[in-house]
Amino acid sequence: MALLEGNSVVVGLQWGDEGKGKIVDILSQDAEVVVRYCGGANAGHSVVINGKKHSTHLLPVGIFRPGVMNLIANGVVLDPQALFNEIDEFQRQGIAITPANLRISYKAHVVMPYHKEEDALRESASADGSIGTTRRGIGPAYADKMHRTTAIRVADLLNEQRLQDKLARVITDRNKVFKVLYDAPPIDWKPVFETYRDLGRRIAPFVDDTTTVLIDQWRAGKRIVFEGAHAALLDIDHGTFPYVTSSSCSSLGLFPGAGCPPQVVQNYIGIMKAYCTRVGGGPFPTEQDNNIGNYIRERGNEYGTTTRRPRRCGWFDAVATRYSVQLQGITQIALTLLDVLSGLDHLNICTAYRYKGNRTEVFRADMDLLAEVEPIYETLPGFNGNITGCRKFEELPPQAQQYVLRLEQLMGVPIKFVSVGADRNATLLR
Repeated sequence: MALLEGNSVVVGLQWGDEGKGKIVDILSQDAEVVVRYCGGANAGHSVVINGKKHSTHLLPVGIFRPGVMNLIANGVVLDPQALFNEIDEFQRQGIAITPANLRISYKAHVVMPYHKEEDALRESASADGSIGTTRRGIGPAYADKMHRTTAIRVADLLNEQRLQDKLARVITDRNKVFKVLYDAPPIDWKPVFETYRDLGRRIAPFVDDTTTVLIDQWRAGKRIVFEGAHAALLDIDHGTFPYVTSSSCSSLGLFPGAGCPPQVVQNYIGIMKAYCTRVGGGPFPTEQDNNIGNYIRERGNEYGTTTRRPRRCGWFDAVATRYSVQLQGITQIALTLLDVLSGLDHLNICTAYRYKGNRTEVFRADMDLLAEVEPIYETLPGFNGNITGCRKFEELPPQAQQYVLRLEQLMGVPIKFVSVGADRNATLLR
């Protein structure tokens, strides 16, 4: 019997790094199609299988399930070099990745070397204005998508003459901008063309109209899981702007990003940590820059999957997370990393903010406002012991159960899954 009836999207409810990869992997045991619909190689999804950790950045997590078709849809910005580094690594481990189980949208936009250069130059020049990007060219690639005439799509990689003409024009223009703004040395377009011409030849067997594939699979009654990247509080429109990523990474971005109608999805699965973390700059009301934060960071190995940067850690923020739940139409929640909190004598939950002397339970994704709010905490007893071996909710310590139930009450949505360890089997189904 399937864990959930119908098709599902898995999205983050906080500032990313909630453990979406693990939940996608669990759901994909029942799926025939897994679709990645946003972001780029700045995302990192991890799955632990038989004690071994596997991390993906562009490949959908369904790649670890034999017989699953994996689609990289049009909403992704694709770094072909990063993609094939990932494919080569997994193939060396004996994981089959062929056009039979991986298709890439011809509409997906391509991250080019000058995008990475622009990302790094802009961040370095910004100094105090830096927003903490991963410097993987994601923002500049999405910006070119909006500019249109300067964009490179996967389809362009398959047309060598068009690719050559575009790169000669775009890089020549980009060099002028880099020189004026950053006094950067020029990029030679010819080696870039030769590299991406060869990448185009290699990617060609994987390229398809993923929208047509997806709609056909849906009409055939196949079970589909959509894999989101990042999280709602990092969404370009609805997150804590400007400290956000460059894509529509909430469930609201699914349909343009994957190329399918809303009727395809029945289950909106929100993933939230039992505490909060954030990478880079931006407001974080419940941050604990102290021994509590350090304890959570080391217990939870809170270092970026993609960057290895240490994550900022803090107490669970019910105000911000409930905003994400409501925004994305969440129907079920997966709570992750509950085991990390074991050993703390108390657990704080931010249930409201105090702003200019007034109490509010409403979250506004406004950087200046969030910088001034004071969290109002509710305190619950902590719990002890190693809970990673628990396989039923009733096996958890009473205090851990109480914490989960209180979070469920605050979110107003059932917590369907509770993750108590890294392995794919260390997940309780309620």
